[in-house]
Amino acid sequence: MAHLPEALTAMMPPMQTALVNGIEMAFYEAGPKDGPAIVLCHGFPETAFSWRHQIPVLAAAGYRVIAPDQRGYGLTPGPAEISAYDMEHLTGDLVALLDHLGIEKAVFVGHDWGGFVVWQMPLMHRARCAGIIGLNTPYQPRYRAEPISLFREVYGPDMYIVWFQAPGEADQALGADVAKTMRFFLRKPAALRDSSERKTGGSSFAFAAGLAAYDPATDQSQFLSQDEMAVYVALFEASGFTGPINWYRNFTRNWERGADLPTRIDDLPCLMIMAEKDAVLPPSMADRMGEHISDLEKVMVTESGHWTQQEQPEAVNRYILDWMRRRFPG
Repeated sequence: MAHLPEALTAMMPPMQTALVNGIEMAFYEAGPKDGPAIVLCHGFPETAFSWRHQIPVLAAAGYRVIAPDQRGYGLTPGPAEISAYDMEHLTGDLVALLDHLGIEKAVFVGHDWGGFVVWQMPLMHRARCAGIIGLNTPYQPRYRAEPISLFREVYGPDMYIVWFQAPGEADQALGADVAKTMRFFLRKPAALRDSSERKTGGSSFAFAAGLAAYDPATDQSQFLSQDEMAVYVALFEASGFTGPINWYRNFTRNWERGADLPTRIDDLPCLMIMAEKDAVLPPSMADRMGEHISDLEKVMVTESGHWTQQEQPEAVNRYILDWMRRRFPG
């Protein structure tokens, strides 16, 4: 804890920790204690640092903002067991964090994997939800069949989620050169859309081959500053990738254990923020969300790839604040 990257401490509120749901969770908090609570949930491979542009703006508007490093990420260590990263644990961590902070309900905002988690919150912990905001990640009903088999059938064996299933393999590949790995992932959209990485050896999203072929020295698609990138590199060098990848290794377990969960979200305010040029979670994936959510608004961030709250922070802030001020005045 004494060796936090300088840019992390400069750009984020003071880091706090709490013993919740069997783990010591690191989190960052800002804004008035009596303001409506907003919990910001990051994706892969990110940490709470990905919300550095949103935290001060939302706090200044009167909201109580909480951004955790989720289980296995950043400064929050995770257990060794793969099953400890299933959706019951991930949503349970957020509930336990609310309990620790004395908060009854919150608006949960999730990007990428964090989006999958927050869309499960009203299905698993409805009483703790004031509202849901999905950033890039749409609500999706339960898969029609076991998901890894579906991914393998549709995208091929090299698709990154299928690749992630073998314990140790992807962990080692991503951890061999963390600086290269983080630069490979955290890029503007053209880097994935226009290169061969999205289509390698007959498999979409074949990130193993893409990472092996990637040359950071020739990459002109970075959007992070050197200091910002240094934060991500330092955090993932310390934590490794096994905890984050274990989230993916629970796709099948989550599917099996979610058979009896509700399939609709009724009478809960929801906002879907889409990104025009996200190749992984394209806006078309949100087309049918209205069939499953009774109170839904949708907006589009133009000229943004997958890392929307970092690529287009002003647009994301504007959409979140507009919706929050209408639905949850500070």
